[in-house]
Amino acid sequence: MLALIQRVKWARVEVEGEVVGETSSGLLVLLGAREGDDSAQGEYLANKVANLRIFNDAQGKMNLSLLDVGGSALVVSQFTLHADERKGRRPSFIASAQPAVAEQLYLDFVAHLQALGINTQRGVFGAMMEVSLCNDGPVTIMVKSKNEYPS
Repeated sequence: MLALIQRVKWARVEVEGEVVGETSSGLLVLLGAREGDDSAQGEYLANKVANLRIFNDAQGKMNLSLLDVGGSALVVSQFTLHADERKGRRPSFIASAQPAVAEQLYLDFVAHLQALGINTQRGVFGAMMEVSLCNDGPVTIMVKSKNEYPS
């Protein structure tokens, strides 16, 4: 699993003109699941995202986590994170998990964040969404589950 996280002042996701999820200070998490991922990967990733020290402390150093600052998260599914663009000009998404599996992994990831006490909003799986945000920093980091690191 991959999570592209962005530290945000605010973020929101709309479907057909209606706001379905939003957050104030915290993280926008674009989440992609690939074939072979499981809930354990999602739990690992959720813990990593929640505890990654990317928020500023009193001295302005990135030394605090989402949990430390009491921030919230907006999680949006994004199968395109696993695009393979190495051949040709049209990316392949063959590595992305099948929709039924990916949706369950997405919901599990959200549940793992919520279990850690993080106020978590989400988009609508599989929908065409419009995501708006104010990136804070900017700080944007790709976080990988253990499954994404080569042995």
